[in-house]
Amino acid sequence: MRFDINLEHAPELDADNYINRELSWVDFNTRVLAQAEDESLPLLERLKFLAIVSSNTDEFFMVRVATIHKKLALNVPSNRPDGIPYPILIEEVRARVLTLMQRQRELMRTLLGQLRNYGVMVDAVSDLPKEYRHALREHFFEEIFPVLTPLAVDHARPFPFISNLSMNLAICLRRKGEPDEQDEFVRVKIPDTMPRLLNVNDVVRKHGGELPTQERFVWIEDLIAENLDLLFPGMKVVEFVPFRVTRNADIDFENEREDHPYSNNFHISDIIEESIKERRFGSIVRLAVPDDVNKRALRRLLEHLEIVPERDLYRVNGALGGASLFQLTGIDHPELKYTPYVPKMPALMEYDSIFDAIRERDWLVHHPYDSFAPVEAFFQQAARDPNVLAIKATLYRVGRNSPVVQALMEARDNNKQVAVLVELKARFDEEHNLEWARQMDEAGIHVTYGVEELPVKTHAKIALVVRREPDGVHRYVHLGTGNYNAATARLYTDMGLFTANKVLADDASKLFNRLTGYAPATTYQRLLVAPEFLLPNLAELIDHEIAAAREGKDARLIFKMNQLEEDLMIRKLYEASQAGVQVDLMVRGICCLRPGIPGISENIRVRSIVGRYLEHSRIFYFHNAPPDRRIYMGSADLMRRNLYNRVEVVFPVLDQRLQRDIVHILETYTRDNTQAWDLAPDGVYHRLQPAPGEEAFSAQEAFMTNSLGVS
Repeated sequence: MRFDINLEHAPELDADNYINRELSWVDFNTRVLAQAEDESLPLLERLKFLAIVSSNTDEFFMVRVATIHKKLALNVPSNRPDGIPYPILIEEVRARVLTLMQRQRELMRTLLGQLRNYGVMVDAVSDLPKEYRHALREHFFEEIFPVLTPLAVDHARPFPFISNLSMNLAICLRRKGEPDEQDEFVRVKIPDTMPRLLNVNDVVRKHGGELPTQERFVWIEDLIAENLDLLFPGMKVVEFVPFRVTRNADIDFENEREDHPYSNNFHISDIIEESIKERRFGSIVRLAVPDDVNKRALRRLLEHLEIVPERDLYRVNGALGGASLFQLTGIDHPELKYTPYVPKMPALMEYDSIFDAIRERDWLVHHPYDSFAPVEAFFQQAARDPNVLAIKATLYRVGRNSPVVQALMEARDNNKQVAVLVELKARFDEEHNLEWARQMDEAGIHVTYGVEELPVKTHAKIALVVRREPDGVHRYVHLGTGNYNAATARLYTDMGLFTANKVLADDASKLFNRLTGYAPATTYQRLLVAPEFLLPNLAELIDHEIAAAREGKDARLIFKMNQLEEDLMIRKLYEASQAGVQVDLMVRGICCLRPGIPGISENIRVRSIVGRYLEHSRIFYFHNAPPDRRIYMGSADLMRRNLYNRVEVVFPVLDQRLQRDIVHILETYTRDNTQAWDLAPDGVYHRLQPAPGEEAFSAQEAFMTNSLGVS
């Protein structure tokens, strides 16, 4: 899709003013690691951030590194402005990830050591007292042994398939009396249906013996390795090594749909289900082994796994799969966690009906500081209100136990018309969404999966309720920056707007007709909908700010988002800076724009906030725009995928009182000097510190006191 955007005065992008996307992501994960290194945080929260680093890295390899592998295999040149050839890029990614991993594993040992001071220990099985080892051996034989399936590799039995992110043991065995060169090779998969960290206290309690005075855990692969004699009677265990593979798990659903041999006969849900099954067979992009792995065992692995060792082999100092540390954050030690936070209950919940509140005025909610309860009440009251005629919604990531989906099915039981677009292509949530879609379909809900003319993901967050009232039919709309997911609403910062504004309601109705029917010529009065209208409208608003600056007016843009990498937007922001517009960018993760370059971006400041909550809201402020176009919020980041390849909704905040509230929120973010990082012209992030005599200020802590921040 091409847009008529004026770039006459916008500088071209090149290696001097454009930061590579993948390297920017590694920098973001380094900022997450810095949270784990922050000694002011509670110990278990620091361990949680260590786990997040590993989880982030897994997804990075499954998607982004896998994409680089594809480009390398096709020998295609890079067409990105940074100009880094893919062979050099993969080397730089590897070098930075190895450095990150080294810091993470050193810190892991330190934090686990500190955890011992609180009576929580992650031990080697061999270091435990004899009675505990005996109980663990009984547990192994009764609970784990029956699940294990050793798979030998020889002339009659091929090397087994290694599933994505699975933990495994590679074992070299020898028949007693045989010479050294007669080793046999066996692979044992660690069951992923069992906790990775086994609670020794639970085992001792079950099998008898005096309970430990401390809370002890062991890695399950360590327990299996200590009891291999039970798996291989008559054989001598020569050596064993844990290993873990990461596979390409990215699915190009658009191309899958176009190229699928049965695409004319298969329903999209069938294609999605088949693609999920195929994902586990993706090519290997990383093999992780302990750094002290024996050469013989490693050689056997490399013989069978099709990887380039110099590129894809990662030696890990410590336990593999650090995301398993999430398990430790569930232990009962409140003194080692954040003080529990109870979200504020917004005033619209004080009304007898949420629709009475919304009819009176627009309402803004700021999660997780404001409770997610009004969003759930919006659906639940609509399901039970006899005056409600219809409910329409888009669902992207709803989670396992969804009150919103339950309310939608209840509404259908109450004979309301319910139409839902479920995005089956939401990466790594496909299975959950497919299951919910089938349940809703069986309940009689009109379920759709996308727009026929737009083979792209629907990422918009919007819900519409149609209600009959004494003076006619009225519509109520919820528009958000985040998903209809109660779990993530407690962890992600997001904004939501409740409104009965007729113009916005008209646009919402048009959008749902576009999503569920055939209406390719749909236009909107107020909503900025991607892929057709969002990018050109944002460019127009930036142009208006540029014109104001050239007229000598104070001009300012404040954009808050998760990622920034789209070329045209970056060029327009550079043009704005050159014209004298002050540009404040709050970009949590990837940022390909380089601020502070003389003559190009000296008026741009880029800030990233990484804290207790995941910054997820998207807000766009245009200082000189007309009042009804001054502030927008929505589901879209300034990335190619959001602007060209997704259905996104960015909506205006029309109520001037709410506009002032959002300005307070944005200004609160700009004051942060404890969780904020500034991006320097050389592409390096620097964590802000309070200046001498300056009071420390955390935006997230301020929002926990007042969800609107400080004026």
